[in-house]
This record gives sequence, structure tokens and C-alpha cells, in this order.
Amino acid sequence: MTPESQIVEWKSSWRDEYLKWICGFANAQGGVLEIGRNDCGEVVGVSDVDRLLEEIPNKVQSLLGIVVEVNLQSESGLEYLEIVVEPHPNPISYRGKFHYRTGSTKQVLEGAALTRLLLQKHGRTWDDVPLPGVDLDSLDGRVLADFRRRGGESERLPPNILGESDESVIEKLQLREAGLLKRAAVLLFHPAPHKFLMEAVVKIGYFRGSELLFQDVVEGDLFTQVKRTMDLLYTKYTRALISYDGLYRVETFPVPREAMREAVINAIIHRDYASATPIQIRVYDDRISMWNPAHLPPGWVTDQLAEELSSRPHNPRVAYAFFRAGMIEAWGRGIRRIVDICHEVGNPTPSWRLEAGGNGVWVRFPFSEAYKEADSAARGLAGDGATQEATRESGSARKLPEDDQKTTRKQPEGDDSSQNLADRIVSFLRVNPSASRREIAEALEGATEGSVRYHLDKLKRSGALRRVGPDRGGRWMVVDVLDVANDDDENDACAEDERTAGEAQPENSQKTARKDEEKASRETGDHHQERHGSARKQPEPRSLYDRILTLLRQNPSTSRREMAAALGTTRSTIRYRLDKLREGGKVERVGPDKGGYWKVLGDSGSEPDPDGESDPGSLS
Repeated sequence: MTPESQIVEWKSSWRDEYLKWICGFANAQGGVLEIGRNDCGEVVGVSDVDRLLEEIPNKVQSLLGIVVEVNLQSESGLEYLEIVVEPHPNPISYRGKFHYRTGSTKQVLEGAALTRLLLQKHGRTWDDVPLPGVDLDSLDGRVLADFRRRGGESERLPPNILGESDESVIEKLQLREAGLLKRAAVLLFHPAPHKFLMEAVVKIGYFRGSELLFQDVVEGDLFTQVKRTMDLLYTKYTRALISYDGLYRVETFPVPREAMREAVINAIIHRDYASATPIQIRVYDDRISMWNPAHLPPGWVTDQLAEELSSRPHNPRVAYAFFRAGMIEAWGRGIRRIVDICHEVGNPTPSWRLEAGGNGVWVRFPFSEAYKEADSAARGLAGDGATQEATRESGSARKLPEDDQKTTRKQPEGDDSSQNLADRIVSFLRVNPSASRREIAEALEGATEGSVRYHLDKLKRSGALRRVGPDRGGRWMVVDVLDVANDDDENDACAEDERTAGEAQPENSQKTARKDEEKASRETGDHHQERHGSARKQPEPRSLYDRILTLLRQNPSTSRREMAAALGTTRSTIRYRLDKLREGGKVERVGPDKGGYWKVLGDSGSEPDPDGESDPGSLS
């Protein structure tokens, strides 16, 4: 007896709805449906065998358009039917829906999953499809030049590649078809691929427990995304421990740089870019977790990823370009290398896990105990029982660097940039009093527009800065230089989180709310306490799902464009969230797209929270 698996399913009796299972087997790897076995695999027999032997093949051919083999078998004196289904080269549908067998379950394919099936059945991949509306002139010539240089240095492109035109490089990489650039060309060489391919970005966030402290969105071509993501992770989001080997300075990061580089490249190459959710990297006090909307090849499981496996990239055109640039090998050893690198430096083994439903892959890099202990000792936490106990109770195994609590970016020693960000802003404004927030962020290494806004507000409240004139056309006047970067005011940190979170309210609304709060605080006599660090609990920000449901209850006929404008987000994000709410049975559409309305069926829920991670939508 063969147990139930991806290619075996048991049913105790026949029902016409089991044609869906036959459809699922045909679209996947084929399989066997046995009628007359219970869920334990015991043969219970089947009645009216002669009728079923004639009826099942006819229904399969009539409703699915395929031919299956129906065999009569017997065991322990009882008869059962064995329906053998072969995998089909063309997509098969049952009553207009495409079913697919994965693991021991059957799924209905829609959206991106259905697109993958259709492309796969026709021998194409998502990145190999032409994309109208983008021409060769819109590609970034500097990225193409850098690609030629990398390919020449790695000796994976001919030496004369440096002298060839951009068009010639595109043709050599087979990234154009019938005069149209393929999706892979846009991902690899366009300065803003996310404008054409939804959410083709990387999001990085720093979390303490379930609270998002700050985040960055990395855009641009895929080569730039790799470089920028690595720069942010190792200058802003993680803290190096400094030691010395004789005269040489040694930096020890919580995750080896080469291992993280392999993981980032792996995620970018194998991501399902038809998905509306970006790659998300979550940095915690004791680990780094990466979520990638990717799908394992049929028959692969996460336990096998660190073994020797053949190279089967989800986006072969993208992978080929990365190989020619000398950034990856072609042997499918990336994950094995990650594990080996972590073992070499004494780090715990990273873990991989497939999200429920197969709609994403998690990789987790836990920090070593040695790193966490040394990190605590470096900032005077070792031996301080009260501090350690408070840290444990707050859910934080590691505090942010004390010398940069707010900006959280490690600066080189002996450089002017090692000043805290607030002091650097004041110094810059003494020379450039008319500078805008954007100009300040661009001029100061490690600064973002959100962090500059936060420190400017704090400097104004402390009296160190004063704004003269309007927001546009005015200037900054330095009144006094105060050391505000080390002020451990948790209330201000909460305010910064709300400003920098992906679902923050518009800036003008926040300014008005802050002014109203400060006015009310002064009237109740609490302003003095607030200025001296008293904790003031802020309301928890509502999720975008809850806000959408609230809006639909108030105005069921609102359009996606109106929802996006009202909630301060994009139409693509609203479309994605509405699809999730419909799949979860929270809302339904009544009537046509134009002229219909939304019906709220229940309260919104969160997306799956695998192994304690926040839901993938929480960074958007």
C-alpha cells in the first residue's frame, strides 16, 4: 500500500467533485486517486463498481478533456478503484477553475499562481516574457557599463565586451524578443523597475518584539538592490563588535557578511516577481529573518535546501545575468555555502521554512550566544542584573548602539561622521541655514529624510533650533547646541516610529496632532513632565486591513483609487489587501466592478504569523 502523498489520494466513495482532484493531478506531476479506501488507508470497498468503471472515464473526458486510466483492484476480498492520472503538457481546468495538487492538498490557482502554471505549461518563465512600453534608451547605461566591467573581470564574458554597445549586451543575454525588452531586462538594468513590475523592491525593518522602529525601502535595478541592501544591513541595522589582532582592527558582525550576501542574492534571483509583496528583511535584537515571496520547485522541501541540489532558478534569465557578472555560481550551492560560512565562524545554523500554503520562504539567522553576551558586555550590561532583567522583560536581548540610539547607524571611528546625527545636523545648518530636509539627508552619511525630520522636530522642541519664515523659502537659525541624540525618551521614539512606519499618516496631520497634544498637555500642567522624559503611552497604530474595513463600512461604494487617497497608500497596495480580505472571507463584492459595492462580512484578521514573525504585510 502506497501512503497518501503528493501523488496519492484516498477517498472512501466516489463523488463527482473528486474530478477536481483529477484536474489537480493533471496540472501537477500526475498521481493516483483510489476510491474505496478510508483516511487510514484501509480498503472499505466500493459499491456499484460496473457503473463507475464506465461513468468516471466518460465524465473525465467530457468535463476535463483528458483521458485517465480506471482500474479495478481488490484487497482482503474487497474491491476498490484506482484512477491513474498522467501529468499534462497543457493547463487543465474544471468548470473554469484550474486546480493544482501540491503536497497532500489541492489548491485553486488564481492570479500569480495561475500565471506561473500557464507559463510553465508553455515552456516559459515569468522573467522571459516581453514587456511592452520599455525601450533600450530607458535602461541605465551606467548599470550596463558596470555589468560589462564585472563580466570582463570575472572572465565570464569575452574580453572585448567592454567595447560593445548596450544593445549588443542585451542581445547576448537574450533579453529582447520581437523588438521588445523582456521583464528580466527591466529588472536588471532599468533605474526604476518597480514602476513597471509591482513591488520589485526590498524592504528592511528593525523590530523590537512586534513593534517596527524604523525601516528602509531599497529600489533600483537588481544589482543596485543587492549592494544597497548589504550597505544598509551592515552600516545601519547591525552593530559590529570591535576587537584587535595585534595592530589590526577586527569587526565581528552578528551574521557573516558573505553568508548574508548569498542570502540576499538568492532571494532577489529566486523571488516570484508576479507577487504583489516585496522581499522583507526583519532585524531583531537576537536574529535576522528574511521573507521571500518564492516557491520551491516541485518535490523540494526546506529540509533539503542545505544539501547538494541541482540549480533550478525561478528566474533563469536573471540568474544567467548574475552568473555572467561573476556574482553567483551555476551549481546550486548558495544555501550550502551560507551554512558552511556560519559554521566556520561559530554561528548557529540558519533555518529555512516554507510558509503555510507555499506562498513564501523564511530564512532565519539567529545570533550566537557569544555575540549577544559580548554585545551586552561592550555596553556595560554584563553583571548588571537589574538591567539584564529589565531587558529580558521588555523582550529585547540587545539594545541599539548607545552612541547612536536614534539613527542606529554605525559610523567609522575617527571620522567627523561619528558625531551623533543631531550634532551633525546642527553643524550643517550653521553653514547651510536654508537647506531642506532632503538636502540635509543627502549631505549627511547615514541619514534618511525621516530621521532628519525627527531630529529637527526634537531640536526645535529643545530650543536648539528655530525656524524663521515659512516651510518653503524660510531658513533655520541655530540657537544652541544640545546633546539630544542620547536622550532616551521612549515617547519620542514612539513618535518617530509612527512617522517612519509604512502606514504613517500624512506629515501635516501629524504636525497638527502634535501641536494639539502639546497644547492640551500645557493646559493640564503635564508639559514640564513630558519635557523631562515622563512616559506617555501612545495608541497602537491600526493595521491597514482594519482601516480598509472601517472605510468600507462607512462607504461601501468607494473605489480603490478613493481608498488609496483616503488611507495614504497606493492603488496596488489596496488591490492586494482587498484580494487578501476576500480570500479570508472578510469582504465580498456585490455587483459589477463599476456600479457595485463592497459588503463587509466580518472583522479583519492578520496574515499568517509563522513562528512568531510579524505578518508579511506589516512593512508595507
